[in-house]
Amino acid sequence: MATAATHAPDGPLAGPSGIPLPHTRLSRALDGIITTIGEASSWIWTVLMLLIIYQVVQRYAFGLGSIRMEEMQWHLYAIGFMLGIPFAEVAERHVRIDVFAEHMSYRRRLWIEFIGLLVFLLPFSIFVSWWSVPYVLDSWRVNEISAAPDGLPYRYVLKAFITITFVLLAMTAVSRLSRVAAALRRPH
Repeated sequence: MATAATHAPDGPLAGPSGIPLPHTRLSRALDGIITTIGEASSWIWTVLMLLIIYQVVQRYAFGLGSIRMEEMQWHLYAIGFMLGIPFAEVAERHVRIDVFAEHMSYRRRLWIEFIGLLVFLLPFSIFVSWWSVPYVLDSWRVNEISAAPDGLPYRYVLKAFITITFVLLAMTAVSRLSRVAAALRRPH
């Protein structure tokens, strides 16, 4: 456990990262949107599980298989995973490796967090969001379908989740940046 001399005390504001951050009006609004989407999308995992069970029963009990159903499983998995990324960041359920940072002062950890968000996460999220739009629009324009026989149509819907995910991730970065900035403005 860290000593009080090197870290701010853990309290109700401290998340799994161990960095206590105040909430801001902006962070509450953005986190609320992302949390609502993340919690709503958690139903995808139940639907996916039921679809897998249905597919297994169809295959082994009746000898029937469906490429469409298999593709649907992959699409649901991809959507659930992509929508879970911003939610995991807001809820601080992502993997963090704080081997070096755990021995640093509270303010230094805040600065590392601030720079990481500003230099890496936010620009990367904006970059992927920006460049994924033409990718989705091209798919929509040609009405892209699966290359597999009896595969799923509307491939652009799945591809749109790339843009949605990275827009939500950029919102997450802005939210966390506002919280880190508020913590940095506080006196030691």
